[in-house]
Amino acid sequence: MDDLAPLFDRAARVAADHRAALGEASVAARVSAAELRQQVDGRLRQEPTPPGDVLDELVRSFEPGLVGTPGPRFFGFVIGGALPAASAADLVAVGWDQCAFNATLSPAAAVAEDVAGSWLKDLLGLPGGATVGFVTGAQGANTVSLATARHHVLAGAGWDVERDGLAGAPRVRVVASVERHATIDRALRLLGFGTAVVEEVAADSQGAIDVDDLTAVLARSAAGPTIVCLQAGNVNTGACDDLRAACAVAREHGAWVHVDGAFGLWAGASAARAHLVDGVELADSWACDGHKWLNVPYDCGFAICAHAEVHASSLSYTAAYLTGQGGPMPTLGDLVPESSRKARGFAVWAALRELGRDGVTDLVERCCTLAQRFADGLAAGGAEVVNDVVLNQVLVGFGGDERTDAVVAAVQREGTCWLGATTWHGRRLMRVSVSNWSTTEADVDRSVAAILRLAAVLPDQ
Repeated sequence: MDDLAPLFDRAARVAADHRAALGEASVAARVSAAELRQQVDGRLRQEPTPPGDVLDELVRSFEPGLVGTPGPRFFGFVIGGALPAASAADLVAVGWDQCAFNATLSPAAAVAEDVAGSWLKDLLGLPGGATVGFVTGAQGANTVSLATARHHVLAGAGWDVERDGLAGAPRVRVVASVERHATIDRALRLLGFGTAVVEEVAADSQGAIDVDDLTAVLARSAAGPTIVCLQAGNVNTGACDDLRAACAVAREHGAWVHVDGAFGLWAGASAARAHLVDGVELADSWACDGHKWLNVPYDCGFAICAHAEVHASSLSYTAAYLTGQGGPMPTLGDLVPESSRKARGFAVWAALRELGRDGVTDLVERCCTLAQRFADGLAAGGAEVVNDVVLNQVLVGFGGDERTDAVVAAVQREGTCWLGATTWHGRRLMRVSVSNWSTTEADVDRSVAAILRLAAVLPDQ
């Protein structure tokens, strides 16, 4: 085991050197996946290879295909870059190699998640008694949350879905905005509902749910098991549903309310943006990402539920042989689908300890301010900003759909920054997401200049 120190030191140096270069390096990968596949040795060797040689080959083989996603000029996919303390904690967590199943298996993992979870609830304005399951991301969080909702609404109708399944069960209404994220639909597929169950609600011009139409949709059918899905942070515009009004309407119909707040829930940590999620505490469950705006390493998300017993009942084991399970309070393994999983609480604890309350507030407000700077700079250069910039999302057009796609492709190839494209209200648009703790005004200005320069040399289409 003494031989591990040089190996781990070398691995840490590789990671540190990569992070140190991100400020000036091209954001684009040097080779495509197809090119990299041709270069990487795909043979499974017969003989063992020394660990140090494996690490050297790993770096040599795959480094050309890395994208600068942790860097300050990556503005695609609402991706943050892991904070220094969170990255270091994750390195240590890998070395500690704890399985976060329950407090018997790892008291450290259990307490880290408990403490970090309490800090999260405080920052996001959620009930202190809510349970927090540390999942892989918003997909996992939405799936877990809708599983808890399924359990609750069917139990209220006298049906044990965990025992009897969905065949023959009372019909469950799932009411959601036309602007819901695709993870909601995938969760419904995975949970056996299917996507046809969704009763869609209209949204306003920015993608926030139309509360009047929500009222009308809920009134169309008689009362019964009902789940209402709301959203904090539209993935294209950043718009947030009127949570207070929508929750009040849903409550009138006895519905379970779930809020998909993958990144938008973090608005609650900023006094300047908290009005966007006013009423968030009135919901029953919430989904949030850590690897987006909190800037912790992949993969990390949070499935939060206001009803501890419901959360545990929908996911927990019944097997008596699992030591440490079955007590009066839910344990780690009762709140997520996995038994064998990484101890994600260490990195979350480290990120929140590094930032503190003021740091989280500054991170949210600064990203929003930089998003507005991005919008202003592109608009001043002749581009069309099509959304109200309320959080960290900016939608930009450069004329017709083909020309906008061409601009996005040119930016991705050139490498000063990286942005993606999206379809919004029938138009192809560039989507800018500012989520990284290390992004500066200079990074935004440099990126704006590159985008406008590349757009200027493309022909009108």
